[in-house]
Order: sequence, then structure tokens, then C-alpha cells
Amino acid sequence: MAWYKKLHWQIIIGLILGLIWGLISSQAGLNDFTSEFIRPAGTIFINALQLIAIPLVLASLVVGVTKLNDITKLSRMGGKTIGIYITTTILAITIGLIWVNLLQPGKALPEETRIELLQSYEENVEDRRQTAEEALDRGRLQPLVDIVPQNVIQSMSSNSNMLQVVFIAIVIGIGLIQIEKRKSQQLIDFFDAFNDLIIKIVDYIMLIAPYGVFALLASVIVDLAGDDLRRAFDLLMALGWYSVAVLLGLFTHMMLVYAVLFKIFSNMSLKNFFRGIRPAMLLGFSTSSSAATLPVTMERVEKNLGVEEEVASFVLPVGATINMDGTSLYQAVAAVFIAQAVGMDLSLAEQLTIVVTATLASIGTAGVPGAGIVMLVIVLNSVNVPVEGIALILGVDRILDMCRTAVNITGDAAVSVAVASSEGKLGTGRFDD
Repeated sequence: MAWYKKLHWQIIIGLILGLIWGLISSQAGLNDFTSEFIRPAGTIFINALQLIAIPLVLASLVVGVTKLNDITKLSRMGGKTIGIYITTTILAITIGLIWVNLLQPGKALPEETRIELLQSYEENVEDRRQTAEEALDRGRLQPLVDIVPQNVIQSMSSNSNMLQVVFIAIVIGIGLIQIEKRKSQQLIDFFDAFNDLIIKIVDYIMLIAPYGVFALLASVIVDLAGDDLRRAFDLLMALGWYSVAVLLGLFTHMMLVYAVLFKIFSNMSLKNFFRGIRPAMLLGFSTSSSAATLPVTMERVEKNLGVEEEVASFVLPVGATINMDGTSLYQAVAAVFIAQAVGMDLSLAEQLTIVVTATLASIGTAGVPGAGIVMLVIVLNSVNVPVEGIALILGVDRILDMCRTAVNITGDAAVSVAVASSEGKLGTGRFDD
């Protein structure tokens, strides 16, 4: 197969062309054209992926649970999955704190720039603060309560309710195991066929992936730069060290933590892992949504990495909801950066508080819209850093959100490989596109 026919190369070409068009659009005054005629292609692409996310999770997880045919295996795999997710999240936060303390990007931010950023995003910060307060007012155990829905139809009406869908699917799967095989087999066959149908639809949607990512990246550049491209470059320069600290942390986490994870649980190399999962990583980067990318992640993990369906269908939906390695790392860096910028020195005890709070917040507020910034507000409040400091990072948050989402997706896939290998459910991977 020619290189340009491979999906990951087509997506990369789409990203590059989207970047180029975004720059041209800002310089030539074509932003209105880009917003009106190009952005919709990206929106349609994301909508198509989100459309099949819940049906895919429901069907594949029901089939996966029934194939286990043993509740003991299910509970063991669930405990292992949650344990590894929490461990990798703690390691991600720790790596972020190490880099931000080494580089100290907040102390390099000019006073004039700090004041300007605070004024520019003051209104936006207030909206995020209110959302965070609403999330906190729900109660400490409310996220646990929210897992059990009151209404099946309502729980499937939004991708933010993915944990509820996982709960429903597991209950249906367990129920099918418990009743007579003669009666359950008809439903199992239905979900199995429905799952195959959704996977085929994923293949169709991926035909428009290059066009979708082109439109998405062009829109990001237009939103960031506006009509003045120099504004974007000035912003990136001012927050350069902060961005470097986040990116170095994300890169270190991917190359170090996941390498150790495979060393302990699997003999898969990082090189083969990245080759197998790269289309999903690129889509996560362009969409900034783990939920939207979930159908592609599941397909690549099963087909390319060799993870059996019963593992992938459980580990990945749970990970897309509660496992946020990239986001948690970013929050640790952002919290210390803001503290440095406003002249606060966080003690070791306060930074340990960040580790604990960010880990809990990554699970507790996963279903809240704008979860990344909402979680950051909670983390800042835990160490008494002024919430207004969020204004310092909002300008580059969209770009860093793309990077950390790619890491979130990579983490979900890595844990699925580790769990599958430990359960003897890891087959031979097909590591090229």
C-alpha cells in the first residue's frame, strides 16, 4: 500500500493543511469564510464519532461480559483496571510537578504580560469558577451516585454519561450470564451483530477523517489568532516556558510510565504500541475529546494491538471517563505556574495536596462539561492559589488541551494492553495501518 493511502498519513496531511489554511485565513481576512464554510466539516466529523460512541460501548461491553461467563473474572479485571488507572494518574501528576519546579516558568512571566492576561480573560474565569462551584456543591459522593441512572433512555442521551452506560451494559451482561443459555443466546447474538455493525460504521466515518481534522485545526488557529496572527505568536512566546513544561511532562510520562507499564505487564514495545494506536492519538489531538475518539480507539486497540474485545470494551470506556493522565499532569503544572506567577511558593506539603486533589478530581468531575478547567479550579482552591490566575493560561489552553487529550487516549490504550496481557487476553497485534 502506498504511504499516502495509510490512514495516519492522511490525518497528518489533514493536520498540516489545516494549520496552513488557518494561518492564511488569519492573514488574508478569511476568518468568516473559515468559520462559516470550513468549521462545519469538523463539527460533522465529531458529531458522527459521538453518535456511535454510546451504541458501541453498550453493544461491545455486553458481548464482552457474556464472553467472560464468570463474575469473578469481571470483578478481578475491574479492580486491576481502576488500580492501574489511579497509579498512572498519580505518576503523571508527580512528573508534572517535577518539570514545573525545575523550569519555574511562572517566575519568567513579565509583570506587564501577567496583568494584561488577567484583564483579558477575567470574564471567562468567572464562568469557569461558577461551574466548578456547582460541581463541588453536588457533594463528595455524588459522582458515585451518578453512576447509577434513574432512566436508561436519559442516560444514553449524552456522551458525558458514559459511566452510566458502562454500568447498564455490565448489569445486562451479568443478567444474561445468569439466565438460561437457550434464552440469553438470542440477545447475545443481537448485541454481537449490532457491535459488528457499529464497527463497520466506524470504517465509513474514518473515510472523512482527513477532511474533519483539516477543518478542526483550521478552526483552532482562527480562534487563537483572530484577525491578527501576531497576537497568537505573542501569546505563545509569553507562555512559552509554561507550555514547554506541560509538553515535556506529557512526553516524559508517555515514554517512561508506559514503557515501565509494558515492562511489568506485557512484552509489547513502545514503538509497536505507538504504531498501532497512532490514528487514535492523532484524532484525539485534533478533536480534544476522549469520548469522540473512543470508537476509533476501541477499533485500533482490538484490531491493531490485539486486545480481545471483552477487555477493550470494559477498560476503554471506563478510561475515557475517569482516566485523565494528560489532564491531571497539566493541572499540576498549571497550579504551580500560577502560584509562581503571583509570587507564591508552594511547600512540599501543598504540592502533595495537589497530587491527592488532582487524582480525586480526575475521577469526580469527569462528566462535567469543560472538565479540565473545572478540575483546575478545584486544585487551586485546595492550595489557596487565587482562581483568577487561570486567566494566565486560558490563551494557550486550547492547544495544550489537544496535546493532553492525545496522552489521555494513549493512557487508556496502554492500560488496556497491560490488563489484557495480565489476563491472557492479548493476541498478536497488527502494528501498521
